[in-house]
Amino acid sequence: MSKIFTPTNQIRLTNVAVVRIKKGGKRFEIACYKNKVVSWRDKIENDIDEVLQTHTIFLNVSKGQVAKKEDLIKAFNKDDETEICKEILAKGELQVSDKERNAHLETIFKDIATTVADKCINPETKRPYPVSIIEKAMKDVHFSVKLNRNAKQQALEVIPQLKASLPLERARMRLRVTATGKEAKRLVERVSKLASSVESEEWCGASVNLVCLIDPGQYRGVDELVQSSAGSKGASAVLELINLKEITEGEEVIE
Repeated sequence: MSKIFTPTNQIRLTNVAVVRIKKGGKRFEIACYKNKVVSWRDKIENDIDEVLQTHTIFLNVSKGQVAKKEDLIKAFNKDDETEICKEILAKGELQVSDKERNAHLETIFKDIATTVADKCINPETKRPYPVSIIEKAMKDVHFSVKLNRNAKQQALEVIPQLKASLPLERARMRLRVTATGKEAKRLVERVSKLASSVESEEWCGASVNLVCLIDPGQYRGVDELVQSSAGSKGASAVLELINLKEITEGEEVIE
């Protein structure tokens, strides 16, 4: 009986998700476990071995054709296959069937709409929109989902587009800043400039209790101001997050 030999530069894999990239005039592919590529890109999965079926770089996964070392160096300027795999994971295109692709696009679309609904409110009512309203608005502006980017990133991108057709603004964060010492007044002035609005400012001698609303994008700036002030000699400053979102809950009360 004759024997069948498999070429030594071929590796057969089954039930794989292929991520492909074109670079240096050649096509390179990696073999991944299904459903793990998106988890890696969303930073849910951090173990590369849970994502890759093998750390090998292929010219063609389905045919088992392995890329040559000299081709990898020419295209990627390195021969560390694990690092090259990470680059392909980040920048490459996930190859899926039309049915899988459409289902994946629909899932990401809903995730984006849910994220927008969670992060934003109607500025007139101070209430969040139903996810269905956000989905309709996204379709009205012809928003195109990108498979190689996570839902949170795309949600932040679509918000400015939605504002053209929908009263929408980021839900603000309610913070409390308590400070004492000679730097307290200066701290209040600087925090107030970053705040959307100041709800209360109560002084007791050299100590202050400030409650304000800020855009989430300003949180880091406020935190840095408080940390800097807390480091001053004879002074103390504390930042407290009261509410993550400024949203009116429940029904309005008519008195």
